[in-house]
Amino acid sequence: MNESAKQGDILESTTDAAEWSLEVERVLPQLRVTIRTDNKDWRIHVDQMHQHRSGIESALKETKGFLDKLHNETSRTLEKISSREKYINSQLEHLVQEYRAAQAQLSEARERYQQGNGGVTERTRLLSEVTEELEKVKQEMEEKGSSMTDGAPLVKIKQSLTKLKQETVQMDIRIGVVEHTLLQSKLKEKSNMTRDMHATVIPESAIGSY
Repeated sequence: MNESAKQGDILESTTDAAEWSLEVERVLPQLRVTIRTDNKDWRIHVDQMHQHRSGIESALKETKGFLDKLHNETSRTLEKISSREKYINSQLEHLVQEYRAAQAQLSEARERYQQGNGGVTERTRLLSEVTEELEKVKQEMEEKGSSMTDGAPLVKIKQSLTKLKQETVQMDIRIGVVEHTLLQSKLKEKSNMTRDMHATVIPESAIGSY
């Protein structure tokens, strides 16, 4: 009886319904459960794959027509280019052959030019050496010619000869003066001797005459 009375007390509530409603409205936002999506969940990836597949299929339906049209136009253009290329090749075949022959001749000419250029280089080097030697010889000849045609040494020699002649004339004059002086002294001495001899001889003759 006590247990049945307790259960009756539990089931029966003395709370006011209006107050209960207000309390539920106040607490209800806090009781909401928010489920966050996890990017690692495989279900989300599957849904995304289905979405992308649907988008690709819808886009493919729209673009397939444009791609087919572009493919057809490109094929026709390539066929035209191929036919035009064949026509141009048939029309320019002889020119192509001439061009190839000209290329072969140009290669031969370049090879000959390289060979000739090597010979020219060697000859140019030899010419430079010969020219350098010639310049040295020419310079030596010019130096010798300038020394031979230079009048300064001749002028000096002439001046020396003139001075030597003047000194010779002066020496001759001095010698003449000395010779004249010697001659005068000899003549004076001879006259003195003669006079002395006469002075000594005359008295003896006088004595003999007497």
